[in-house]
Amino acid sequence: MSGRVVAVVGGGITGLAAARQAVALGAERVVVFEASDRLGGKLRTSPFAGLPAVDEGPDAFLARVPEAVALCRELGLGDDLVSPAIGKAWLWWDHRLHALPEGLVLGVPSDLAGLARSRLLSCRGKARAALEPVLPGLAASAARDNLGALVRARFGDEVLERLVDPLVGGINAGDADELSARSSAPQILEVTARNRSLLIGLRRQAARAPKNPGPIFLAPRGGMGSIVERLVAELAATGVELRLNTPVERVERAGERWGVGDVEADAVIVATPAFVAGPQLADASAEAAGVLRAIPHSSVAMITLAFRDEHVGRALDGSGHLVPKPAQRAMTACSWASTKWTHWKAPGQSVLRASLGRYGNEAAAHGTDADLTGRAIADLTEALELRGDPTAVRVTRWDKAFPQHTPGHLDRVAGVEAALRRDAPGVWAVGAAHRGVGIPACIRQGSAAATDALARLAERTSG
Repeated sequence: MSGRVVAVVGGGITGLAAARQAVALGAERVVVFEASDRLGGKLRTSPFAGLPAVDEGPDAFLARVPEAVALCRELGLGDDLVSPAIGKAWLWWDHRLHALPEGLVLGVPSDLAGLARSRLLSCRGKARAALEPVLPGLAASAARDNLGALVRARFGDEVLERLVDPLVGGINAGDADELSARSSAPQILEVTARNRSLLIGLRRQAARAPKNPGPIFLAPRGGMGSIVERLVAELAATGVELRLNTPVERVERAGERWGVGDVEADAVIVATPAFVAGPQLADASAEAAGVLRAIPHSSVAMITLAFRDEHVGRALDGSGHLVPKPAQRAMTACSWASTKWTHWKAPGQSVLRASLGRYGNEAAAHGTDADLTGRAIADLTEALELRGDPTAVRVTRWDKAFPQHTPGHLDRVAGVEAALRRDAPGVWAVGAAHRGVGIPACIRQGSAAATDALARLAERTSG
């Protein structure tokens, strides 16, 4: 087995994708170390309120980037993929729900007419946004790599606080004023390089887009956990050693190889959260470990609720609603899950998934189950005119689950990668805290690390 042993630390989707690619490229032994009693990380699906499979974490992946779609097809889930039944989304502002304006790209306007018709912005806010096409210095506004600063400079405070932050901040459980534009909104930043106006550039981009681009999001009908189930079964069938309840404290040198637990590996792919990876890599590269330790994370609680239809006074005619920070008490967003996904709709029953907590408001995600449920119901009662008690409740806690890609993030990640190449050749660090938080990005990172690892091992063997 000498020369082809790969250790993967972390059994989330990034680590599992790395293990799969390592096997495909000829690794003789692949060992996956997972500290918990289950694989899949934030991809978790379980029965709820009589339904066989309702997600406890993310309920879909981006369909217009290839990695997750391709993996599902290769795992035999291609025919099982479904898209949300309805794309219309709402936003809670000034004690009422407003439909999100048309023409938004991650909350950034490309259609002033749609913005003008909306009651989400004040007259002053709309007038400020309308100035964007005539403002100079788009490239300079984008150069700071701060999403909040870029949007404020171009469109004003209201567009950021009432549109962009609820969308982008919600995806990242973060604060747009503390997010890297390069990492969190690359499609927005790309437009700044070729246009004098962000609004006009987004409008041109939309005009060039295919007329029928297909769904934005997809998910297996059996939930995101079915991806993990198929992937784990395939890995086990190909001989991958899947070790649960096996935490790794350190990645240590073992001559020309690396020690991970009782395994001496030729390549190590660390796919754990950054605050875990930092201590694990302290002996391998103090510089890389220090940067990873410093990456902030936020916590979220997901409260899944079932109500009888007659106890929901407001029509659930959308995929859900967002709550901007100035209007937040505890909840940041709510998915109207049984409208969004028709296979989650049981006769006479509505399912809601409320998210509590974000970066800068950690307290909202902590408390007893009863506390968290009470906060979610209090917020939802006003917005959705709830009456009566839920018929089922599930509380899922995602502590420190959302890495925050703050301004300059990708430069720091490049520094981590350079430090590992210098200090610890044969060791990689990847995952949501590195080059993208989405499921396709994590699959891409894990696969790329394994590809690089096997290529380097082949070079070493041939040399």
